[in-house]
Amino acid sequence: MPQTYDVVVIGAGPGGYIAAVRAAQLGFKVACVEKWRNPKGERALGGTCLNVGCIPSKALLGSSEEFEKVRHHLGEHGIAVEGVKLDLAKMLARKDAIVSKMTKGVEFLFRKNKIAWLKGHGRFVGAEDGAFRIEVLDDAGEGAAASAPQLVDAVNVIIATGSKARHLPGVPVDNQLVCDNEGALAIPEVPKRLGVIGAGVIGLELGSVWRRLGAEVTILEALPTFLGATDGGVQKEAWKLLTKQGLKIHLGVKLGAVHAGKRGVKVEWTDDKGAAQVLECDRLVVSVGRVPNTDGLGLESIGLSVDERGFIPVDDHCRTAVPNVWAVGDVVRGPMLAHKAEDEGVMVAELIAGQKPHIDYNCIPWVIYTSPEIAWVGRTEEQLKAEGRAYKAGQFPFSINGRALGVGAPEGFVKVLADAATDEVLGVHVVSAAASDLVAEAALAMEFKASAEDIGRVCHPHPSMSEVLREAALAATDKRALNM
Repeated sequence: MPQTYDVVVIGAGPGGYIAAVRAAQLGFKVACVEKWRNPKGERALGGTCLNVGCIPSKALLGSSEEFEKVRHHLGEHGIAVEGVKLDLAKMLARKDAIVSKMTKGVEFLFRKNKIAWLKGHGRFVGAEDGAFRIEVLDDAGEGAAASAPQLVDAVNVIIATGSKARHLPGVPVDNQLVCDNEGALAIPEVPKRLGVIGAGVIGLELGSVWRRLGAEVTILEALPTFLGATDGGVQKEAWKLLTKQGLKIHLGVKLGAVHAGKRGVKVEWTDDKGAAQVLECDRLVVSVGRVPNTDGLGLESIGLSVDERGFIPVDDHCRTAVPNVWAVGDVVRGPMLAHKAEDEGVMVAELIAGQKPHIDYNCIPWVIYTSPEIAWVGRTEEQLKAEGRAYKAGQFPFSINGRALGVGAPEGFVKVLADAATDEVLGVHVVSAAASDLVAEAALAMEFKASAEDIGRVCHPHPSMSEVLREAALAATDKRALNM
């Protein structure tokens, strides 16, 4: 007879493995199904994020920033460096070592919390006697015969299968000449000319990596606005800084034919004036969003279906239409962010245990890890205007912050938006080398419904980048910034 678990999680990315850990902490018998194989053919936990997403991209971003700092920015500190050379193979090896350490760390968490790792592709094959039957298919790896399917039963199932890169029709991705995010993290030599389709988070981050390492980067974006989801002030600042660094970004592009040949890739496109253009590059990165991994899950066998975009419909607590089946992360509505998936995984595990958790989706922060970083939480000015909500704004630059000047990071600002009547913080927007850390304080303040004055009255260390958040909050409170 199949072994029965209280909770089976399908998928071991951030949403899945965190859900499994929390469920195990709450005393449940837990199993987690994961099919991922690393480039060596080894099974690995952590999903896209740890293997070919958040973690390796940030490792390369960090390395490329150090390379650019040595080449272009140490001189202002009185440090002269000669004969700087790039060892790309070692840089990529460092990235791979970090990935391995992180994925092995998840394995340790599974052992520590007595979570069974079911290796293979999981899918529903039916339900009976109050339990869902799940089949785990293990392909056994290259050159090996497939093993017999494993069957397990689950009282509760959490679907956390994540997402995959969206590909464009007529643009075959081979991850050699034409890459998605996975291939773009493993290019074996710096291309002289790199083309990027899509000026979103992934396109800007990966484009920044290869530009710093020496590539001439051209980004083609179909939308007429740059970073349209961000606050208008952030859009202007980010455009100014990123184009000044050397990224060539074209907006309002209509993409034509893409030809991949032995000498590189040729992209036919039309600019925002209607003029025909051709981009010739050595490699092309396609970064036009992601789609949920909901194929092959056998959802029909339990009476569950996806919407027209492939997402699994859920309520505010990640319940599907089938009792005791939950879905979290990139397969459901909302932003495709690892930390959003983690919070949903924790929430579902606690709901299964009878607790009453909730998530305020307005307080989930966003980050783009360019240099400087771009981060925000809550509403933009444009959204508040569209809602007809009266607000006040305070903004403070890093250019007059002592710590920012000392570390050579004077670019950007913090903007705080607060309700005109109650002073409740409605949104915070940051462009800064420290944006990913500063936005966490803003998210905490918003979770507790803090006012701009509350932030302004909290003592912040001096000198620190965090003082700029305080000054922006004070600027939103009767324009009483202290240092401007």
